[in-house]
Parts: sequence; C-alpha cells; structure tokens
Amino acid sequence: MIVDLLITNARVLTQDAEHPIAERFAVHLGRVVAVDSETEGLRAQHTLDAKGATIVPGFNDAHAHSVWFGHTLLETDLSALRSLEDLEQRIAMAAAELDPDAWVIASGFNHMDTDGQYPTPQQLDRAAGGRPVWIKHTSGHSCLINGVALDLLRVRDLLAPDGSGLLPTGGNIVTVDGEPTGLLEEQAMTIVQDHLLPAPLETIVLALEHATRHYASEGLTSVTDAGIGGGWIGHSPQEFLAYQRASESGLLRTRMQAMLVGDVLGSTEHNSAGVPRAAGLPGGIRSGLGDERLQLGPVKIFLDGSILGTTARLSEEYSHCAGRHGMFQGDATELRQSALDLARAGWALAMHAVGDAAIDLALDILGTLDAEGVLPPLPHRLEHGGVVRPEQLSALAKLNVSIVAQPHFMTLYGDGFHSYIGAERSNWSFRMKSLLDAGLPVAGSSDRPVAPGAPLAVIQSAVERRTRSGAVYGPDERLTAAEALAAYTVGSAAITGWAGRKGQIRAGMLADFVLLGDDPLSVPSSDISSIPVLVTVLGGLATFDPDGRFPAALTMP
Repeated sequence: MIVDLLITNARVLTQDAEHPIAERFAVHLGRVVAVDSETEGLRAQHTLDAKGATIVPGFNDAHAHSVWFGHTLLETDLSALRSLEDLEQRIAMAAAELDPDAWVIASGFNHMDTDGQYPTPQQLDRAAGGRPVWIKHTSGHSCLINGVALDLLRVRDLLAPDGSGLLPTGGNIVTVDGEPTGLLEEQAMTIVQDHLLPAPLETIVLALEHATRHYASEGLTSVTDAGIGGGWIGHSPQEFLAYQRASESGLLRTRMQAMLVGDVLGSTEHNSAGVPRAAGLPGGIRSGLGDERLQLGPVKIFLDGSILGTTARLSEEYSHCAGRHGMFQGDATELRQSALDLARAGWALAMHAVGDAAIDLALDILGTLDAEGVLPPLPHRLEHGGVVRPEQLSALAKLNVSIVAQPHFMTLYGDGFHSYIGAERSNWSFRMKSLLDAGLPVAGSSDRPVAPGAPLAVIQSAVERRTRSGAVYGPDERLTAAEALAAYTVGSAAITGWAGRKGQIRAGMLADFVLLGDDPLSVPSSDISSIPVLVTVLGGLATFDPDGRFPAALTMP
C-alpha cells in the first residue's frame, strides 16, 4: 500500500490508552491508517522525519466564540490596559482614523485591569471626539457606551419612573441617582446591538478566516463556537451561512461545531393530535447535522450571567455585595420550558450556568428529560460551572452530564472571583479534577475572547490554577499535565460527540495533529505555555507551518 505520508522519529503522545507512546505513524486520505509496527511494509509518497519532536493530537477547544473572536481581531483592542488614561488614548487613536459620525467599536475591556474603575460617558466623549463609542467587556456579559451613544439610542427613555434601569428581559441599564453610567448588563446590551447589527455577511466570513488562521497557529484543529445566530451574543442571524460560505471557500483552518442560540429556534408544534410540543427549526433539523468539517452542535441556552459582572445567579449573596444574587436570563419557568421543548425536538442542550442557582435550574431540566427517556443526539453539557456545590456534582454524575469549565479564568480573574464569592465557594468553582473523579469527561476550553485561548497556556492554567497574585485557586481542582492534555484532545472529542473519531492518534482516526517544540508532560509546568507550536495538521494537510517543515504538497496555501 502507498500512503500519503509517513512520519518517523517522533515522540507521539497518542492519547490511546492501549498504545500511549509511539514513534511513527502513517496518514492516508485524511486519516491515520497505521501506528508503529502497523506501518511495516507501507510505502509513502511523502516522508517526514520529525527529528524527535513531540506530536500530540490536534487541540480541540470545546467552548470558544469564533465569530466574536474574529471580530475582535478587526476592532480596537482594550486588553491588558495599564489605566483609564491608557483606555482613553487607545479610543482616541482609533477615533482619529474614523469619519466624524462613525462608531468607535472596541473589545477586550476588563475593569479589573483598571482597579475596578469604569470610564465615564464624558471621558469617552472627549476621547472619541464626539463620536459614539461601544466598548465590549471581555466577559461578554456587559458593555459600555458613551454620552453621545446614550443620546443617540435614547437610553434614558427606557428607564423606570424612579430612574432605575432593571429590564424585564433580564438586563440592567446601570444608573446612579437616576442617570445612566453607560454600563449595560446582559440583555440590556441589545439596546446598542439592535442599532449596529447585523454585521455584513462578508465581514463575518472575514472574521472566521482571521479567527481560524489564528487558531491554527496555536495548534487548534477543532473548535466549538458556543453561541451564534441570535441573542445578545450573535452578530447576525446569518452566522451559520457565513460558516458555510467560509467552509466552501476553503477559508476555515479548523473543524467547526457551531451552537445556535436558543433564541433563534421557534415553535414546531404540530396541529395533529398526539404530537408533543417541541421547538427547533422547520423540517426537524437538529443537533448533529453536518460533516467532519462543519456541524450543528447543541443549542446554547443562557440561564444566567457572569461572576465578573455579578450577574451569575447564586443561591447565596455575593460576598462583596450584600443582597445581590445575580440574575437569570429571563423568567426561570420560561427558560425551563424552552429547554425542554428544544430537547424533545432532538436538540442537545448546552446550558450556560455559572452560578449554583442556575445549575439547580439546569439539573431540574436534565432530570425531567432523563425521567422522560429523552436521549440527545450529542451529549448534553453545562457551560462554565462557576459555583458547583458538592451535591450538584453528584447529581451531574448520576445524569452523566459534564461541565465545560475554563481553567485560564483562574489565572486571569481568580483573585477577583475569590473576592466576589469568598473562600468556600472558590473551592467549588470551575471544577475539573472533581469531574474526573466523578467519572465524567473533562474538556479543554477557553471561552475566547473572554480569555486568551492558546491551548498550551490553558493547559498550564489547568495544572497550576495560579492567580495573578500567586494564590492557588481551588487547589483540589488542579489536573496533572497528562490529564490536562487529555482534556484538550480526547476529552473534548467525547464532550462534543466525536469520541472514537478524533482526539487520538491511532488507526481510523482523523489525521489532526500538532508538532511541538517540547513535551508538555516533561517540562516544568511553568514552561508549558512557552512550548512552540511547530506545525499544525488538519486531515493530513498542514494549516500552520511557518518554517516549511511539512511537505509542500501537503500544505494548505
């Protein structure tokens, strides 16, 4: 047999429990066809001497926001601010390049970078030279607008007679003494989004091209986009069409699984007697539609908000804000019914549940479906799990439903989380090790652009869970390097419904893999994030190869 590619002289961390370390493997027609002794007698059109490089299965980010991330690459960057003055300077520089009436759109703002301070509408007015300003918080659960935008969008007309800005839809226009501060929380963000969106289809395609090119440079070969097409997180109702266009044009450098937001799925109730109430898309379309390159994943349902924004719904009040428990993203009874309708129509559920009260709601939904015998086409899952009480963990194990948590949050925001929810709940926060101990799969994920998403950096955070102050956040939830690597490969494959088809280097698997400059299982944990990605390979074709190591005939342009 003549195969496309034979790789030799490598240290292959296969993630195959029966053959964990290999030295050589063969690839043909986009799949691994032989490993080690299985390659004997094979001839190859191309041979690559890895020269001792470590090779791992392609990294799989089970929760990111690719359309959103791609847009941030096209917007003014406010990450890693040194001060509010630094913010004003960046806004001013961006504004100077724009027409007098154009919006200044910026992303990546984190108030923890500015000692908890937010710019005032007046400060942003001066910086932007009278242009309207829209600043997206890195959490994705709030945004800022300036005085010009407040007037343009007639925000004051939406306030209650007493000057408060709490909206029945589950959002808040933050006010002080009846005057808007420019901070819009949760569903209140639609005030500006409804004015500026939808984004043009061509812009979304460009954003996806930029995002997946960046992903490939970090070793990513699969990504789940956790919410497209609607809600406060969407940029256009045509986002899945943009994915199709990008895929058909050869612009996607990663396999993509896209979650539609539940808001865009309507009733499919039938008039016939005996047909159960359900929700979804016409024609019975459901989770799992697609192929190896692009697939419809679970439906994304937002139950609550974020710890950073103090909008995650907690059963007990926030430690730093007496009386505040956060909020659900709407009426809890309606959220429950919507989730049940979607699951009964064949949709797997991905429920955003950060606070423990939101997890209680998710468990009620999952328990009802389990009692009814409703089985999903892909695994149900919870997103984030910012506070997971011990008895909730046991309930999830009984339902065989895991949580997709983001360990890099600990590195960036752990100190703030600790001050917001206190010591006890911090030990129940963004669990990983206890999920494994409960027999549940653990996935690698970043929530990018809420946090940076380079897989090796996230793996290091999963191992160390060390905050910026040097504290260890939830020490009992630390993973070993081997467990963290497994999470980003075989674990993510399991949680996204692709177990047995990717995430390992063994015969029959998709030929997605990464050549690394060192072994993440051998270096000190503090060095994992600095390991260079040498080559990223998707289906046997190099998507990232800056030094020309891979055969040119097997390299994407």
